Amino acid sequence: MKLLRIGAKGAEKPAILAEDGSIRDLTGIVDDIGGTALSDQGLARIRATDLNSLPKLDADQRIGPCVANVGKFICIGLNYADHAAETGADIPKEPILFMKATSAIIGPNDDVIIPKNSIKPDWEVELGVIIGTEARYVEEANALDHVAGYCVVNDLSERHFQTERGGQWVKGKSADTFGPIGPWLVTRDEVADPQDLGMWLDVDGHRYQDGSTKTMVFGVAHLVSYVSQFMSLQPGDIITTGTPPGVGMGIKPNPVWLKPGNVMRLGIAGLGEQQQNVKAWSA
Repeated sequence: MKLLRIGAKGAEKPAILAEDGSIRDLTGIVDDIGGTALSDQGLARIRATDLNSLPKLDADQRIGPCVANVGKFICIGLNYADHAAETGADIPKEPILFMKATSAIIGPNDDVIIPKNSIKPDWEVELGVIIGTEARYVEEANALDHVAGYCVVNDLSERHFQTERGGQWVKGKSADTFGPIGPWLVTRDEVADPQDLGMWLDVDGHRYQDGSTKTMVFGVAHLVSYVSQFMSLQPGDIITTGTPPGVGMGIKPNPVWLKPGNVMRLGIAGLGEQQQNVKAWSA
């Protein structure tokens, strides 16, 4: 299933993309796309619904973030061997964990605002893993049982804040609008192998990132298991799993940074596409 949330900011309705391409209203079937609706039981309830009996929603409406009320937005750093190489970093021996503020989350096609005092804003197409059932100290062999589905994430970063302002990476990752997710939550049964998904990102029509989840250092099952050793994972939590090469900071000899007026397009095979206009911060 492809689940989404559609409507104005703060007034999104839970919805599903039907096989005929129409968007059907799930109001009354689930409260929202989040929480217990993402459990196996919640997803089974949606799956058992006759979609033809549901009202159609206007497909031209805004698409919101594909998950509501995200509790934790957990990021994995340097998780692609080829991306680590372009940044000059060693391949991690264990996953690098850091957090991204949930206030960064926006819809997949909402405007991205460059934050005040930004110098080095950058892009990162990533595979997002959405938790469906609580995971605590889970084994890798069972880890995917706790996954509701997957989505596209643009893990936007301000590299000056991230690496030159001291402290943790979270400062460079958490600006408002720096977390577009969606357009859909694609349930795990539709993703045969999360380690075999092509992914790409363009800026103003130029292809900067063209990679695959095949080059992850630590795969999805390992990451879910690993993170669950340090904190419980709750329904609606998102783990964004790292980016392939082609980020702006990795371009030699002169890095390329986002600027107002840029248009980003990005996608992952089977998970949909995003497009964001980049705008300047204003008071």
